[in-house]
Amino acid sequence: MDERDLLADPLEQFRRWFGEAVAAGLDLPEAMTLATADGAGVPSARTVLLKGVDERGFLFFTNYESRKGLELGLNPRAALVFHWAQEPRRQVTVAGSVSQLPPDESERYFRTRPLGSRLGAWASRQSKPVSGRAELERAYAEAEERFGAEPHRPPFWGGYVLAPERLEFWQNRPNRLHDRFRYTRDTRGDWRMERLAP
Repeated sequence: MDERDLLADPLEQFRRWFGEAVAAGLDLPEAMTLATADGAGVPSARTVLLKGVDERGFLFFTNYESRKGLELGLNPRAALVFHWAQEPRRQVTVAGSVSQLPPDESERYFRTRPLGSRLGAWASRQSKPVSGRAELERAYAEAEERFGAEPHRPPFWGGYVLAPERLEFWQNRPNRLHDRFRYTRDTRGDWRMERLAP
């Protein structure tokens, strides 16, 4: 792989690789590791699902009061890692700033979720301690009784977009001499690409 194999726009390049991962039948190609840090710079990471890529960046949804939501409130910068382990074995890393999506956009997406997931968003106070499974089941039953088949979006749940400032594309090669390319934005907002040693 060399520069001629890559598109000038890294978001278009990501869409190409993501589409190839989907076409190859990879299990959960949309799974990504989201790394955040708290106000003191202590990092944490977890796997979430990509829900879209557009000109703004990478979209995902969660509870604003979860650990990641609270950390993004304190430090609105994050990184993503996509790892596709099947041949041709690729990885994409993304870093940038994160902001909340507009409420109406979060509402539209929330309505597309299965009913159980919408009720679960009300039932689970994500990242908070619970006494046991019974507490979660009770909260879910209460949400079901309260909202029936039409739960609206909780005010503490919604979407984020990570606006990329740096992306790296990595592809496996023999002898650990992998192909690795980095895109960074210059002062004019244009993308610059360079090959990195693996």
